[in-house]
Amino acid sequence: MKNFIKLLFCMILVALSISLIYIGNGYNMYKTALKDMSIEEKIIDIKSKENYTKISELPQMYKDAVISVEDHRFYRHFGIDIIAIGRAVINDIKEMSFVEGGSTITQQLAKNIYFTQEKKMERKIAEVFMAFKIESKCSKDEILELYLNSSYFGDGCYTVKEASNKYFGKEPNNMSNSECIMLAGIPNAPSVYAPTKNPYLAKKRQKQVADKMVKYKYLTNEQANRILSLD
Repeated sequence: MKNFIKLLFCMILVALSISLIYIGNGYNMYKTALKDMSIEEKIIDIKSKENYTKISELPQMYKDAVISVEDHRFYRHFGIDIIAIGRAVINDIKEMSFVEGGSTITQQLAKNIYFTQEKKMERKIAEVFMAFKIESKCSKDEILELYLNSSYFGDGCYTVKEASNKYFGKEPNNMSNSECIMLAGIPNAPSVYAPTKNPYLAKKRQKQVADKMVKYKYLTNEQANRILSLD
């Protein structure tokens, strides 16, 4: 029994030591990124885009769809979602791989504007530090606005305006409810869900987003079915 306790204690120490190394490396990555360009400078850079779209110019249906499918506790958390992270850790341990990230919209914004898409522990930790920093500098609406103007929607589109014009031939504020829901699902996997690449999978993803909107009370089943039937 004593030997087991000693072994367990040693394993905990090793795990803590490894964790501290990753946290230290992630923090250094975060500090280096900020040193290269501050958040204020990043915001100015993003807002200078030709096709930048203000959140006030986006349909409420689109904003609700994005929140539902990407981060339904967005307006209630402080940059990270502890519940989502816990669920992701459990699923990752089960699969022995990074199959789920649990990232919030704020974390995704941090990744989009500062880091690579590479799945590394140090990057995830740096992303968390950056998410806290972004939340301290920006309102929730501004974070959502910046996210929607720095995400990749496929087919060379990096803003919601570029995507709505590319896929539907419309300005964002003219998108139908059905188009809003479809567009909200694309950034998860643009090469898979872009309507120009695979209309069938784009429709399946649209249904997944609509189901999330029903789950989180943005739509009723009847409303969702009616919207999807209009395509």
